Amino acid sequence: MEDPARSGNITIGIAAGEASGDALAAMLIDAVRARIPNARFVGIAGPKMLTAGCEAWHPLEVLSVAGFTEVIARLPDILAIRRALARRLLADRVPMFIGVDAPDFNLALERKLKRRGVRTIHFVSPSVWAWRRGRVATIGRAVDRILALFPFEPPLYEKAGVPVTFVGHPLAQEAATLASKREAREQLKLGIAQPVFALLPGSRMAELDLHGDLVLQVAATLHAARPEARFLVPLATRATRDRFDAARYRLGLDKLPLTLLYGHATDALRAADVGVVASGTATLEAALARCPHVIFYRVSAVTARMVRLRLLVPWVGLPNVLAGKFVVPELLQEAATVENLAQAALNLYDDTVTRRRLEALFAEFGRTLRADTGPLAAEAVALELHAAGFEC
Repeated sequence: MEDPARSGNITIGIAAGEASGDALAAMLIDAVRARIPNARFVGIAGPKMLTAGCEAWHPLEVLSVAGFTEVIARLPDILAIRRALARRLLADRVPMFIGVDAPDFNLALERKLKRRGVRTIHFVSPSVWAWRRGRVATIGRAVDRILALFPFEPPLYEKAGVPVTFVGHPLAQEAATLASKREAREQLKLGIAQPVFALLPGSRMAELDLHGDLVLQVAATLHAARPEARFLVPLATRATRDRFDAARYRLGLDKLPLTLLYGHATDALRAADVGVVASGTATLEAALARCPHVIFYRVSAVTARMVRLRLLVPWVGLPNVLAGKFVVPELLQEAATVENLAQAALNLYDDTVTRRRLEALFAEFGRTLRADTGPLAAEAVALELHAAGFEC
């Protein structure tokens, strides 16, 4: 095969399915293009990927669905998009495809592409340590390499003979310091002694529909107990921000001292004394921001039942997974009530000793997960392109 440096662009397919995947994919695109300037990325992209230069064949929102029953309702459309994407990638004869998280969508696509000779990388290991551990062998048939964010993941793949590279978590590179709270509050024009709560209902529209009213009512309850409190709500997209704002007016809570942020979740979490955070990557972001928090989540009853049957560990929040024990309260499904969440947040706010212990533990998480993520990921991409016949 010709040297790509002399034969034009190397086109790499890529697909992400939510805001956290969009950020990870954008970081990877930047790192790969720094090493391989003629790399061109195409596929399913969000706003950060677009800024990094990815060509969007489909918008990221097409995959922003949470829960089994929710996916079933959208399944025909999702399958059609996956078929169309596979056809176009194969027609363009891409040498590589990178699936960023979204395992239910990406792994099947990767398996099909791998059979046709495309090198495949999956960036972010599925939660095989938490449930469906038998997936490791299935994943190995779909991918040529896994890029793992957590240090306990590579041994699971190495044992099964699946090539894996630990790249660390990019959020850890900018983990909070002792000065971060003061700096974030200055930026957001908040007093250093003012009670501040960060409310993160989720990045997907489906999550906002399930959690938006809940966190607004939690804020109202907290404000009644602490009238001097202020609330920060980072939202990932204009659509989710508009939906949340509409809920605020619908519930008659438009007078709450609440600041909506377009993105800037890290700033909100660094500034906050306590967070109320929907389960997912945001819980790790909260930990790396040194923000003590309460984890919550709601899905359909069917989805919840399926997860409970398959879960291998007693916790779902990433801070608890990393600690190997409950260090952050988890209020899920029926337990995720306004009263329970507000009381848990107030308890944490009032218990300064526990908050300081959590902040110290979260600082240790940052040291454990820190690695030179971008260059490590770019090196893995170059390695797989070399296996496809390219010199990078």
